[in-house]
Amino acid sequence: MFSKLNYTGTITEQYQLVSKQLDALLDGEKDMIANLSNASALLNQFLDQINWVGFYLMKDGELVLGPFQGLPACVRIPVGRGVCGSAVEQQHTLVVDDVHAFPGHIACDAASKSEIVIPLIKNNAVIGVLDIDSPIVSRFTAEDQKGLELFVHTLLRHI
Repeated sequence: MFSKLNYTGTITEQYQLVSKQLDALLDGEKDMIANLSNASALLNQFLDQINWVGFYLMKDGELVLGPFQGLPACVRIPVGRGVCGSAVEQQHTLVVDDVHAFPGHIACDAASKSEIVIPLIKNNAVIGVLDIDSPIVSRFTAEDQKGLELFVHTLLRHI
């Protein structure tokens, strides 16, 4: 359906296009798991130099593994622990250039070297996070952050 080869223009334009594709893909569907599954698949084919992309969802006061693309992952993450738990606690995006230098990093995949985590905030509450790992140090730029935050904003309209 989609191919990285179809994305042209600036990185900002590419993120705008993938967000529009997400909006069209999720149009009319209200099931959160189905929508998160398609969102992670879409990002997995769109982004290069990543080794994991997916969601953790808040359940009983902790993050629990949700739909993802990649190797098996940690199932539960306490709020305040690791990059994902810290993003929930701080309620803002965290970009980590070198996960091995991040205090309390949870190593689910030893190949991961950098990470971006974007909280999913709906009705003033964190309902989960989008987590993306890369085997490349400093993989995620300010443009990636802005584009992925747009992607999450689009996603939140469908869940």
